[in-house]
Amino acid sequence: SCAWLVSRYSFAGRDALHWMLVLPLAIPTYVAAYCYVEMLDYTGPVQSAIRGIGGFQSRNEYFFPEIRSLPGAIFIMSLVLYPYVYLTTRLMFSMQGATVIETARVLGANGMRLFLSVAVPLARPAMIAGAILAMMEALNDIGAVEILGVRTLTFSIFDTWLNRSSLAGAAQIACILLILVALLLVIERRSRGTRQYHAKGGVTLQPQRIRLSGWKSLAAAVFCALPPAAGFVAPVILLCSYAGRRLEQIADPALWSALANSLAVSLSTALITVLISLFLISAHRMEKSRVTGIGSRVAALGYAAPGSVLALGALYAFSGFDNSLDALMREYFSVSTGLLISGSMAIIILACSIRFIAIAQGAIESGYARLSPHLPMAARTLGRSRLGAAVAVELPLLKSTLATAGLLVFVDTMKELSATILLRPFNFQTLATFVYERASRALFEDAALAALMIVVVGIVPVVLLSRTSPVTHAKIQRE
Repeated sequence: SCAWLVSRYSFAGRDALHWMLVLPLAIPTYVAAYCYVEMLDYTGPVQSAIRGIGGFQSRNEYFFPEIRSLPGAIFIMSLVLYPYVYLTTRLMFSMQGATVIETARVLGANGMRLFLSVAVPLARPAMIAGAILAMMEALNDIGAVEILGVRTLTFSIFDTWLNRSSLAGAAQIACILLILVALLLVIERRSRGTRQYHAKGGVTLQPQRIRLSGWKSLAAAVFCALPPAAGFVAPVILLCSYAGRRLEQIADPALWSALANSLAVSLSTALITVLISLFLISAHRMEKSRVTGIGSRVAALGYAAPGSVLALGALYAFSGFDNSLDALMREYFSVSTGLLISGSMAIIILACSIRFIAIAQGAIESGYARLSPHLPMAARTLGRSRLGAAVAVELPLLKSTLATAGLLVFVDTMKELSATILLRPFNFQTLATFVYERASRALFEDAALAALMIVVVGIVPVVLLSRTSPVTHAKIQRE
């Protein structure tokens, strides 16, 4: 509904709200859960105010929904994950040209009928794709479901591995989770089927926005302001309040060590994913073979797997490699290499690279799509090889695209908790694990500054995403 309002109507605050609606993506699900538990729990400010105003003495004297529950988890995750659906749907609404809208109006479809009978069916593939992304993010979560008391398959992997010391049991649960993820991917693919959307002719004309005034303008503004207010503004206000009470945390060496580790892991992951993605996409453009195509698709599958599943697979693979390498070095060189990869932050970098390479691929592919296919051919007529044409002509034009891809991966790695908490070496903290550990010990105030750092870093790519221009040459006619 918000996507339709900002795409088709002009109202008070619309220019600000169209990007503010994306801001909740900057809040990790576990941070949002910690904030809402602090606000809505029995000892929190909301229930304390209710007891003060109503004169209640105990919890049994009034009704208030339990935040530590499955409905509470659904509510909180919806607040921070809805932008996935909003972004994909807003783009699809923007691609619905004036011809489609005007034709529907001529046939008598206006207002709510136009929205439900024309706009929503055309945007259904985008809505499903966004919902699948949100579901995958929810599947990946560990911190939020733990504090909210909801036992999910992902948390069961974490609990079985760390608390029950059973890697075999965790692997069995991971297999079930992978089957569930595969079903989600099949559902997403089946929902699209063989249908495609395109427009006849050249440029798709964008319909003019309808100007709202009076109470309609106010109602639209309030309606669109509620999601970012609940999903971003409220948690940030709480974090700022707690951080202000714990300013002495600035001098905590553990906080700065966690920040340094987060920067090292995130920068390394961003660099690796961008380089691998650039290689795979460039290779496929130069040699459109089945091998390069399969390589690109397989590399992108990592994002569908929850971090805990990737962590389990990475530990099995690299611990075996480390043990074999250590035995080899001992036998021939009398030197012990120990757990070279699985006992260092390298395994976190590798797991995050596998998980987030799809993000880098998507950004770089969109950059390549804006380049003319005639550029490398023109360079080759001047004597350049395929590789030389790619380096001399295409690479300079992709600088901003590569930077954007790296930034998106950097921020997602900063927020990653599932893989990091399972794979980190002893005495190794990132900002995400710093927040998780203190919140788990009911010391969330001490973690507020670290959580605020994650949120501030996360705002940058969110603003970039919100300013992504809609596709002007839209393809919207169903075949």
